[in-house]
Amino acid sequence: MASLLIRNIRRLVGCEEHPRTEPLRGAALDQLPTLDEAFLLVEGERIADFGPMSACPDRADRVLDASGRFLFPCWCDSHTHLVFAGSREQEFVDRIRGLSYQEIARRGGGILNSARRLRRCSEEELFEQAAQRLQEVVDMGTGLVEIKSGYGLDPDSELKMLRVVRRLKESSPALVKATFLGAHAIPEEYRADPDAYVRVVVEQMLPRVADEGLAEYVDVFCEKVAFSAAQTERILEAGVR
Repeated sequence: MASLLIRNIRRLVGCEEHPRTEPLRGAALDQLPTLDEAFLLVEGERIADFGPMSACPDRADRVLDASGRFLFPCWCDSHTHLVFAGSREQEFVDRIRGLSYQEIARRGGGILNSARRLRRCSEEELFEQAAQRLQEVVDMGTGLVEIKSGYGLDPDSELKMLRVVRRLKESSPALVKATFLGAHAIPEEYRADPDAYVRVVVEQMLPRVADEGLAEYVDVFCEKVAFSAAQTERILEAGVR
């Protein structure tokens, strides 16, 4: 098992010389524990040891000198939409002018705007754009990313998004988790019968996602302009099955 020793860390962030055995609660969450003049030892893919330099091991397969540097844990981003086609910056202007999210959605903006663009975009185009965004996220210190679908809103487009996420998993150093969010909005073609779209999600999308192993999680946008509590429950129960 290969080992990595990082020595002479000016400040090791998120660690204490005498770690607590209880989770942080209440006012303690306001604290950011640090350890000065420290080391950190990694064996395989696990942190095996850390502490003050006075207790630093003598050797490892690879040794890095971090003199004068801070060492942080990576960020974990648990809600992203990295796979999309085109931005919606005009809607930020609408929000500044006082329009609510619901008003923007009723005008055909928001998620439906993204869905129209994504349906016209090829899988390869989506992958190239998303890979660049993901690399930018990694460069800023993020090591785990959850990526949702939800901008396709039809079976083929939703699976196209999730296949892009699968390719990102295979090509990125970050740990990537996929969430199926086919129930992100009611598509324009189902506005008169939202329950019909729920049936599409449950009977057509979810089985294909499961068959291809494209997602670890299922999510639903439960909101006045989207899915009711009853519709949300039906979709999530189908996801569990």
